[in-house]
Amino acid sequence: MSYPFDFLVYIGRFQPFHKGHLAVVEAGLQQAGHLIVLCGSSHQPRSTRNPWQWQEREQMLRASLPDSVQSRLLVAPLMDAHYNDEQWVRNVQVTVNGLVATHHRLPHKTPRIGLIGHRKEHSSYYLNLFPQWVSAQVEHYAGINATALRAGFFAAQTERDPAFAQMALEQLPPAVSEWLQMFSATAACQELRDEQAFVAKYRRAWAAAPYEPSFVTVDAVVVQSGHVLLVERKARPGKGLLALPGGFVDPHERIRDACLRELKEETRIKVPVPVLRGSIRRADVFDEPYRSARGRTITHAFYIELEPSSELPKVKGGDDARTAQWVPLGELDPEQMFEDHYFIIQAMVGL
Repeated sequence: MSYPFDFLVYIGRFQPFHKGHLAVVEAGLQQAGHLIVLCGSSHQPRSTRNPWQWQEREQMLRASLPDSVQSRLLVAPLMDAHYNDEQWVRNVQVTVNGLVATHHRLPHKTPRIGLIGHRKEHSSYYLNLFPQWVSAQVEHYAGINATALRAGFFAAQTERDPAFAQMALEQLPPAVSEWLQMFSATAACQELRDEQAFVAKYRRAWAAAPYEPSFVTVDAVVVQSGHVLLVERKARPGKGLLALPGGFVDPHERIRDACLRELKEETRIKVPVPVLRGSIRRADVFDEPYRSARGRTITHAFYIELEPSSELPKVKGGDDARTAQWVPLGELDPEQMFEDHYFIIQAMVGL
């Protein structure tokens, strides 16, 4: 069968995969020999915004489609690149080029590649980032809110919660509803429910404010001899994840002083404050709107580069940190990192 495109590319988070996504996938399969689906926000820890790993989202997607189209569906993970659009675009290009090279059966003929999606909100800006691919837009499938779907799912106390059951019936493919019912019995799901309950309670503290507040925090990116200083979080959100030492700025406190104070409190690093202050190489602001589940949080990160040494300074977890540890830069695992701290390190160190 002949199709207008050899390959169509569909990029999304699919958290969860719903009927709107299914409509785009079905339209893509009608127009292309292969549909490449890139699962965004992959390779990061579970959170209430991104609860499902990319392999689980692939399971939802494939369970919603007949066997006859499975071989034409190519699913791959796509990692975020907060604060570096060019790197993210390159990630997309490299992934797509690899899949096309593997599955294009006419090497003598240039493949016809398109990008499919619909312009529904600010998150669709990526459709303008790939001028080399023909745009194949589809109509927006109205009435679906993935944020409300996630909130309803994790707030449900039983699998038969009537409000969520009705929402699922209207907005989710039946196979996805069944998949979510099985997931709801897992320890991972309970952990996410507990995390969402914490965030909801946290947000209630300022629910009466006339407008949603913005919070100011600091983070220290301390590097020595190819290692970065991290702490293990002791409390929610992100309990057990690795993070940069940092925290909220106190009233009447300058931002740089707050960073050095939090660094000392959380790591007990055996380096005098004047040396730390003199080792600050640069500072930057990180303000991805959804970087924190707690609310709009803008952080100021300070890159502190200590003189190379065969012996790293002694550190010990304190305050909000269970432990403090030096981690080789080559061993950083984004799936174990809190919020956007992996991307902050990338940006500050130049990884």
